[in-house]
Amino acid sequence: MNAIERGATEPGPANQQSAELGRDLIRVLHVEDDPNCREAIADQLSDHGFVVRSFADAFSLADGLAVSSEADIILLDWDLPNISGIELLVELRQCGVNLPVVFLTGYGFTAQENLAFETGAVDFIDKARGVEILARRLRRLLKAPKSAAAPPSASLVVCGKLVLNPNVSRAYWNDIDVSLTLVEYNIVHLLASNAGRWLTYRAIYDRVHYEGFIGGSGEGGYRTNVRGIIKRIRKKFLQCDETFAEIDNFVGLGYRWANAKAAG
Repeated sequence: MNAIERGATEPGPANQQSAELGRDLIRVLHVEDDPNCREAIADQLSDHGFVVRSFADAFSLADGLAVSSEADIILLDWDLPNISGIELLVELRQCGVNLPVVFLTGYGFTAQENLAFETGAVDFIDKARGVEILARRLRRLLKAPKSAAAPPSASLVVCGKLVLNPNVSRAYWNDIDVSLTLVEYNIVHLLASNAGRWLTYRAIYDRVHYEGFIGGSGEGGYRTNVRGIIKRIRKKFLQCDETFAEIDNFVGLGYRWANAKAAG
């Protein structure tokens, strides 16, 4: 669907009031797959003095950015067709799009809110709060003084339903924090970063300690340790999703993350 552009020049008392107050126009790129919601938010934000360009999905947004990158902020829904809002944020950053991103969603779960902030969003707003609150928070975000540049963040690893955040060593499955320990996280990161490739017991064990570390009982004792750790990892993922089956075992060789579609 083509972008729908709503300008703040449309008639309305709120627009006149904005001009009288000398407010700078804020240009918003809004991605929302529900056409009714998309149009309503664009209309209401326009009445508050915003210039809104609306898109139905990530592909339309990409086309819009290719035509013109003039914008102040990106407003994303969480659930989008083909690619989720959180995955879209990751791809935007990887493509060098550094505009502030705000999630406007019907979800109010803490895990999703935490994931949004850890991924680099500047705000997470419940749609139920209404456009009046949304407009205030967008203005406040853009008027806030810019802090000193933070050190560059490591890119997220997205592999199907799995999202890994190396900056905080957290793993999410279907937006749920899997609550892995640091050792468990490091192993999942190793497997997912090499999705589709078999990794030996030794390679996995070296990630637990360091290359050449000897542990367990006997020369091959590290295998038992690796099996025990993988068992705990699987159990935690199964608590989030009883259909989880991404970690394959090749007896005598090692393990792999079955989903071969990985993104770093």
